[in-house]
Amino acid sequence: MSTEQLENTWDKLLKVRTTGRDDSNSDQYKYPYEPTPYSVLERLSNSGEIRKHNVLLDYGCGKGRVDFFLAYQTRCRSLGIEYDERIYQAAILNQTTAISGRRTEFLLTNAEHYQVPREVDCCFFFNPFSVEILRTVVNRVLDSWYENPRDIRMFFYYPSDEYLSYLMTVDQLEFYDEIDCRDLFPGNNERERIMIFRTV
Repeated sequence: MSTEQLENTWDKLLKVRTTGRDDSNSDQYKYPYEPTPYSVLERLSNSGEIRKHNVLLDYGCGKGRVDFFLAYQTRCRSLGIEYDERIYQAAILNQTTAISGRRTEFLLTNAEHYQVPREVDCCFFFNPFSVEILRTVVNRVLDSWYENPRDIRMFFYYPSDEYLSYLMTVDQLEFYDEIDCRDLFPGNNERERIMIFRTV
């Protein structure tokens, strides 16, 4: 099955519309909406790293693909935050039809101002913003962790060198595991992976 066929098949199964890139409101700090490929999400859900008892926070959720898919496949609860109102409205519209809609929630807010709920124990990033914003966001996650100590896992798909260089300097985080996705796409791209960090 081609990538495009897989994308359309999952959208139909989940009863959502999440395909297509959108960079109409992107700038040097906030990056375009580009949905995480379903093949990558399949690999993540099959890894066993996210389960029914987990609460996932999806940064830059866009139209909600990560949230709907993982809530459906793993039965986790998923919370997506998005700063672009038009794209956020698309997530809300998808929520009304999605078969996993009741396990998802969406908020229109800026990630750097968002206080991480005490029950969140997984965070997902597909390069939603600059490393400057990431610093603030990680501090917000750690604030929540200090208030309610727990194992928090942070999943970074297709991470940039800037992201990884910064993450390696955060004393409260350790590199935990990697999910290799290079075989899913042509070109053997080193960035085709999910890097997992966790609180220590």
